[in-house]
Amino acid sequence: MVSSERRLALLNDEPVDTAGTDLLGAGQAARQLAGLLVASRASTPFTLAVDAGWGMGKSSLMQLVRGELANAPEVHTVWYNAWTSSGADALEGLIKSVLMRFDRRLLRRALHRVSEQRALLRALRALAALVAGPLGAAGLVDELWSNLSVNSQARNEMRDAIRDLAQEWAETADYSPRRMLVVFIDDLDRCSEETVLAVCEAVKVYLDVPGLAFVIGCDRSAMGPSGLLRDLTPAGAAFMEKIFQTSYRIPVADGQGVQEYIGWCARTAGIERLLDAPLVELLAERSARNPRRIKRLVNGFVLEATLNPMWADHPPEAVLRTLLIQYFYADFYWMMTSPPGADSGDVIADFCTYRRERTSADWTDEEKRLVETFLEPRDIVHGPGNWRAALESLESELPTVFPGMVTDSAFNSLLDGLLALPRSEELVRRLREGARALVTLPQREVPDITGGVIPDAPTGVVTRPGDRFPRPAGTLVGHTILWVDDHPENNTGLAVWLREQGATVETAVDSRSADAAIAARTPSLIISDIARGSDGRAGFTHVEALRRDERYTGPVVFYAGRVTPVRLGTAEHLGALGVAADGDELIRLVRRALAAPPAPPAHPSADRPR
Repeated sequence: MVSSERRLALLNDEPVDTAGTDLLGAGQAARQLAGLLVASRASTPFTLAVDAGWGMGKSSLMQLVRGELANAPEVHTVWYNAWTSSGADALEGLIKSVLMRFDRRLLRRALHRVSEQRALLRALRALAALVAGPLGAAGLVDELWSNLSVNSQARNEMRDAIRDLAQEWAETADYSPRRMLVVFIDDLDRCSEETVLAVCEAVKVYLDVPGLAFVIGCDRSAMGPSGLLRDLTPAGAAFMEKIFQTSYRIPVADGQGVQEYIGWCARTAGIERLLDAPLVELLAERSARNPRRIKRLVNGFVLEATLNPMWADHPPEAVLRTLLIQYFYADFYWMMTSPPGADSGDVIADFCTYRRERTSADWTDEEKRLVETFLEPRDIVHGPGNWRAALESLESELPTVFPGMVTDSAFNSLLDGLLALPRSEELVRRLREGARALVTLPQREVPDITGGVIPDAPTGVVTRPGDRFPRPAGTLVGHTILWVDDHPENNTGLAVWLREQGATVETAVDSRSADAAIAARTPSLIISDIARGSDGRAGFTHVEALRRDERYTGPVVFYAGRVTPVRLGTAEHLGALGVAADGDELIRLVRRALAAPPAPPAHPSADRPR
């Protein structure tokens, strides 16, 4: 852990709401947008989308615009977070939020008018409520909604009633100009399809009235035909196009701005002395200049450095560099920290040797000996003078990420800096032995194949960054998964999660026990390792025998420490769905394999030779 002399602090994840805390130049854009909204008062109703990806500052910009509008005469605002509602409730919630901004005397007058048009019983109930005592704004809105949403006919009349109320409110001002209500709707792209459509219906059907303007924060790309609303009918798609009349796409911060932002985050968190210029550039580039991602990475470091006792014997820079590799180069980190029994070997030594030989212009005798040592255990044949050709052949057996990483200056600087620190070999050994990060870095939210957000990892599993496991339980009910691995303890967390989804998970530590399990019950899916002990192809050999003897012809997924071109090609030749090196990819392949309902179990003797 870091010394007590260094005081670290967490950063909050709240949007910026005052110009004084605006570090990325959104303040100027907010002033200009607010000015445009006020100048467009006579053009209401209209809708403006504030468009940006996750964590790029939509909420902050909208809050700043709202703050600017507070100084404009006769301009009022409402903030509505769509994520707090669900389904049809969103329609009611948004309309009520707007009605709450109107004067109580106008609400009373509207309630009286509506009550006169309803059945006698409802009119008496509304009258009784008025006679019983003065209702607050919330009570009046609830009563008005109750009267307006009795049945389909009443809901058809709702738009006219709201239009009259909004027009009366907009024209009731002590002086010119007329009133304007700006409704901010945030987090729409985080909602379900039902909620999105309900909010849009409220905006376009019921609240499309003079005096109202809507500013909607969302990622337009996430709400398109390939995203959240991918199943919309042509009519529904046309309706959505009408909602977003114009958009403002938040630009990505420039290099100087994002570096200043990283500096502010580092100073606030107390780690400014650990971030040199190359690390700041790496953070800016690899985070895609995303402010929220930068904050979460800094917070991940603070938590890890503060709470994980394994760092007591290592400098804070070791924590930071390790987490940066974990966050930005997850494939390499996973191979680097693979637990005992996995087939990764010493991936750091392999990479450093490969990099040295791949980037050398002229090889010395010593470098040729290194290449010879590198090639020998892999049985790669080469003739005199064909060292480079042999090295190119070797790439087919190295991790697929190696060639790209050789030319990635940021990665090489990060890795070399880590290896140059005191006791770096001990640190890597401890990580490989299972002392992985206790605090998992928060990752950006990404949609799963159903369009929702998948935030949770299986219970008890040590995950790598980027692992995003879907939450819904029971999706694998009726399926049997046979998991073949000579070190099943490395898969405990994932196996537990698969069982939580309803699957029956059986384990086998070698081909013989796997054959016995298959003979007793044909599995829906086989998950297999590749290397076992000294046999680097044990998993491939076993599946090849199963296919040849037709003892199992169902889906297979290989789960291994390394993904190489040779392994991918072999897996494809065997008819497997793929090779996964992490839990995230494994879950994706399992879902793909078991997308169809399970077949009824066959009697062992009915589908294989006696």
